[in-house]
Amino acid sequence: MVLPAKRVLNFAAFLACAGMMAFALFAQHVLLLEPCPLCVLQRVAVIGSGIAFLVLALCNRNSGWVQRIFLALLGLFSLGGLVVAGRHVWLQHLPPDKVPSCGPGLGYMLDNFPFADALKMVFTGSGECAKIDWSLLGISMPGWVFIALLTLLVFGLWNNLARS
Repeated sequence: MVLPAKRVLNFAAFLACAGMMAFALFAQHVLLLEPCPLCVLQRVAVIGSGIAFLVLALCNRNSGWVQRIFLALLGLFSLGGLVVAGRHVWLQHLPPDKVPSCGPGLGYMLDNFPFADALKMVFTGSGECAKIDWSLLGISMPGWVFIALLTLLVFGLWNNLARS
């Protein structure tokens, strides 16, 4: 049984994901910070997590299998985003002489290479992924994405599994 409070809290988490995406778009289009390939993958993780929270908020109390599926998807998107954001933060903290050279954009890689090769190239990182263009309280944008996705994952598990 899904209590109304659970649904409201799932919707609040969806709004948090929507807010994160709104800020990402603001940073891109107003602050003119172009997203690197790792940033794009983090956006996918935030969007996927947000959709999972929205479905969990809209589920009626008799759809337990839907809740389990979308809670699993929430876990997958959040964990995937944590891996990507963690890798991004790691690249940003490499010494300058260890930073990989800049590579092609994500669109070019997906258009011209097999998916597995493109994914490997993305996770290898490039010089553009190591650059810190924006920070708040000394934490870069991927660092904040890591914190937010970890918080949302723990919150989502607590709200949907631990609460009765």
